[in-house]
Amino acid sequence: MCGDTYPIISGIQFPGLITGFTNLDAKKVISKINKILKRNPNFFQYILKVIPIDFICETDVNIIKKTVHENQKEFINKEDSFKIILKRRKHEKIERNDFIEEIASIIDNKVDLKNPDKIVRIEVLGNISGVSFLKKNEIIKFKG
Repeated sequence: MCGDTYPIISGIQFPGLITGFTNLDAKKVISKINKILKRNPNFFQYILKVIPIDFICETDVNIIKKTVHENQKEFINKEDSFKIILKRRKHEKIERNDFIEEIASIIDNKVDLKNPDKIVRIEVLGNISGVSFLKKNEIIKFKG
């Protein structure tokens, strides 16, 4: 429906989560899903949220920090404000506040927790983490 002939959809070890791998630009897929929802708001009746992931890496603070550092300028413009969202599952060894401060320290932009231009979202799923650089409209939250 979104243009990928062979997407890979699979469950993972975390209840309620599934992953979808595509050869397409994930943010373009989000745009296509939004168009489907405008035509038929109940089309995805059992999905609560869709979050595109830009980078996948090992759950290691230094590797995640390097991933953000190496890629942030591609996604965050000089004038953009940002905030960091951290979601942890099966990995409480990462201390939330210290981790967020460490990641924020490598981004020179202004922090705006209420209305940021960009969101750096880090999903920690055990030994694997996903890093996303998002605009507000690139996270789909379904009404339910």
